[in-house]
Amino acid sequence: MLLAAAATGLSTTPALAQAPAPAQKPAQKPAEASTAVEAVTVTSDSTAMRTSIDRRSYSLANDLSAKTGSLADALRNVPSVEVDLQGNVSLRGDPNVTILIDGKPSGMFNGENRGDALQQMPADQIDRVEVMTNPSAAYRPDGSAGIINLITKKTHKPGATGSLKLNVGPDGRYNAGLSGNLVKGKVTLSGEAGYRFDRQEMRLLDERQTRSPTAPPTDAVQDTRTKNVGDALNLRAGIDYDVTKADRLSAEVRYRDMDYSFDGLETYRQTDFNGGPGSGYSRQSASGFDRTNTAVATDWRHQFKGADHELTAHLEYEATDFKRTTDGVQEPDTGGRYTDYALFSAKQDRTNLKADYSRPLGEGKLKTGLDLERTTTDYDTAQGFGSGLATGSASFFVYDQDVYAGYVTYERPFGDLTALAGLRLEQVNITTNPVWTRRYVSDMATSGTIITTGTPHDNDYFRAYPTLHLSYRLTDTQSLTANYSRRVQRPQVQDLNPNLVYIDPYNYRSGNPDLKPQVTDSYELGWQYRKGPASYLATLYFRDSSDVVTDVVEALGDGVLLTTRDNLGKSRNGGLELVANGKLTPKLSYNVSANAYWNEIDAANLGFSGTRSGTTLSGRANLSWQATPKDFFQLNAFTSGRRLTPQGHREPIQMINLGYRRKVTDKLNFVVTANDVLKSFKDEVVIDTPTLNERAKRTVGVRAVFFGFTYSFGGGKPKPEQFDFGGGGAPG
Repeated sequence: MLLAAAATGLSTTPALAQAPAPAQKPAQKPAEASTAVEAVTVTSDSTAMRTSIDRRSYSLANDLSAKTGSLADALRNVPSVEVDLQGNVSLRGDPNVTILIDGKPSGMFNGENRGDALQQMPADQIDRVEVMTNPSAAYRPDGSAGIINLITKKTHKPGATGSLKLNVGPDGRYNAGLSGNLVKGKVTLSGEAGYRFDRQEMRLLDERQTRSPTAPPTDAVQDTRTKNVGDALNLRAGIDYDVTKADRLSAEVRYRDMDYSFDGLETYRQTDFNGGPGSGYSRQSASGFDRTNTAVATDWRHQFKGADHELTAHLEYEATDFKRTTDGVQEPDTGGRYTDYALFSAKQDRTNLKADYSRPLGEGKLKTGLDLERTTTDYDTAQGFGSGLATGSASFFVYDQDVYAGYVTYERPFGDLTALAGLRLEQVNITTNPVWTRRYVSDMATSGTIITTGTPHDNDYFRAYPTLHLSYRLTDTQSLTANYSRRVQRPQVQDLNPNLVYIDPYNYRSGNPDLKPQVTDSYELGWQYRKGPASYLATLYFRDSSDVVTDVVEALGDGVLLTTRDNLGKSRNGGLELVANGKLTPKLSYNVSANAYWNEIDAANLGFSGTRSGTTLSGRANLSWQATPKDFFQLNAFTSGRRLTPQGHREPIQMINLGYRRKVTDKLNFVVTANDVLKSFKDEVVIDTPTLNERAKRTVGVRAVFFGFTYSFGGGKPKPEQFDFGGGGAPG
């Protein structure tokens, strides 16, 4: 199945484990032609960067952050990828990223608090990370920045194999995992279990000044300190059965759960226009969120005679439940005691049916497929205020989205030039319905009075998404690439929900049911050099987007802020990305990257005059030292530059991590990692408009040292590894 598709050698791309063949000549056989079509550049070093015509793949085999940390920790070391303090991912400065697991979408990475999933899911089960800034039409066009495809580890050994890990950190933090595989005859069984317990302290210091033409400015400082504790559980079980030499049936069950609680102490102080003492309060709060994700999937793969000729089908059902509650007790400076309560919950059901077919055609390779998906999401919100929660409101919002898609791609060499062209057609049907809103006037337990009855709103559209990738071999060590894709960022359900969501007494959030999908045209020109262990890449990129969905913050008066969503008029961004991998000495290797990023925003339609633009620099560096055959040291560092937003900017983010691994035996390794050794990781957002000046600084106690071990057991003679860019499954 997805996690063990290569276990018994069903992969039909043996040429992927070697360097690309020379360009074909007319006298070559069809099988040789299909070998060159894949145009993959790899080396025998499993840690090297690997590239194909439409993606780059980075191994996590020697990333010590992946041994003890989360997916967010591992992704921070991948070129082109940035992960902020809250787990939000960006590709080359664009936060609209689609995250797949083995080529398939997951509800864990959609909706509210998806960053929390990345920060809590273990990274040690991920073999490599595929970065597709301009995916081909075989993949969904969702995510204007592109796709991050997480490829899970697979077994290549007959018999029973497995591994056990345990990592312990400060404040009682720890994570543990157990994975195993059994390959026997026609059957492959596989499974993983992982548990993570975390405890952290956070602080948000929010300084703001609101202004209006009719009133003096108001200054306020909101200081929130939070302690959180919670755990995350990940379970997976799969089976593959080779019905015949050409047919494989697979099934998989996944369960993930995150359960966290937060205790907060918040102070709010507001000054009048003369600078004297104004209103204020202190507030204690108890919050919690629970997110569960359950999925059942089945696959069928039929291998026809001849290389690269197969038919696959995939059927999956996934259910994701999310719930967040907050209870607060507020004590104003003027006396008294007030309580507040907030509830936000979402339930999503997703059903996906896919079929993909590929075959050699002439000197090239044809791929085509259908992708049908139905998603239903129910949103509940409620809030109560005052002494004994005397007043409040609740709402119910439903979002349905159906996507009917078909695609075709064709890849063919023309001498030293290889071309991959594709077209994806999609019919999207969206229905939103704010079913009802109730207002409570006495007790939150009463039925309340319905003050709004929703009217369903349909938004159906048909669109075409073309893609084109070109690769030209200059020499045996150098090549040029050029590619284009059209992509879309559809508003998420929380972006469309118009009902107010209570955050705290001075912060609310709501969606916008009139949002349009963002459409992006993405262009790239690249150069690659590879010789021995050294590889260098330079990529010029440009993205032109319309109807960009963005946060907009406005002051409602009395210091209260409302954050909602709206469409920008236009946004353009581009830059130059440099990536280098190699060895300084036989024992010292490096992996460095840098990105010079330019962004231009036209937000005149939102009331912000003029076009704003800015340029920033970001980069990362990884140094690995194999001091002895048993001792391995590593340093990881990254920095992201200042980023422009429609109403202000985000300050730079930096972090330095250290790691050490001791190989005790062939099966036992000890690992020590130190995260954020300089305690520099923070997130700071600045808003500067005629009516609002705000600086919100968020810090989280991620600085920690983890001690752990990994023990591998079982296994016979390994089967040859086959590098499959498809991640063991058809594209998503």
